[in-house]
Amino acid sequence: MSNIVINSVVGPDGTLHLEVPIGMENANQPVRVVIEPTGKLMTPAEWSAFVGTMAGSIADPTFERPPQLPIESRESLT
Repeated sequence: MSNIVINSVVGPDGTLHLEVPIGMENANQPVRVVIEPTGKLMTPAEWSAFVGTMAGSIADPTFERPPQLPIESRESLT
């Protein structure tokens, strides 16, 4: 059985409800559930400020953007 990561939110009653589809092939196997906070989500203003601090953050002078690939021709959806 591989690790499964599920992001969820604790309800207003302080209870976390999870439904995790594991599969019948893993029935009757012991598992461990670890509860850890993911941290506070950024507001749009905080995110914008964070993105602004990233400009010029690559210190490698040899870093270059690779050439743009050509646009693919695709069938029309209609």
